[in-house]
Amino acid sequence: MSLKAKTILVGSIAAALAVGSVFIPTSYAVTGNTTVNVNVGSAISISTSSNINLAITPSGSGSATSASDAVSVSTNNTTGYKLQLADADGANTLDGSGGNKINAATGTFAAPAALGVNTWGYRVDAVGTFGNGPTVAQNNTASLTGTWAKVPLSGANDTLKTTASTANNDITTVWYAANVNSTLPNGTYTDIVTYTATTN
Repeated sequence: MSLKAKTILVGSIAAALAVGSVFIPTSYAVTGNTTVNVNVGSAISISTSSNINLAITPSGSGSATSASDAVSVSTNNTTGYKLQLADADGANTLDGSGGNKINAATGTFAAPAALGVNTWGYRVDAVGTFGNGPTVAQNNTASLTGTWAKVPLSGANDTLKTTASTANNDITTVWYAANVNSTLPNGTYTDIVTYTATTN
């Protein structure tokens, strides 16, 4: 009886296989997703001409020379950057030996003016109320073109440019000039200007 039952069972499976009514399990696959985020921070860099040399042969009524600095800023910041200028220390005079000085210009960023005798200053074409220019390099001229401003003390920075997008070697041309007469002792007079570029 037991053998016969087994025979019937085997025969039933064989018949079922023949008509495809028995399903043999296969492998199954499931998926899972991971999101990879790369958070790229803001980066900014700045470079300048490093040195501006103004050679002047003074005259009794004053002689002036001007030259430009190329300030280059690059940033990946999508909202741009701000470029500012200020003196590096607590005095904005050009200092020579023996306590001799070339004073800062009387004009300011808000109200630039003609450069007076025995003073120095800066200007940026088409910024603030400096006027469009174009400013060009002048050597030992009695009549320096354009209006000029004193370099502000540190902490009272002048803003030269504000942008609203990424930048690659974005150049701002900053002009410097000095006007001296023959009462000023000869020698080299020096000061340091600091540019600050900040992401917005």
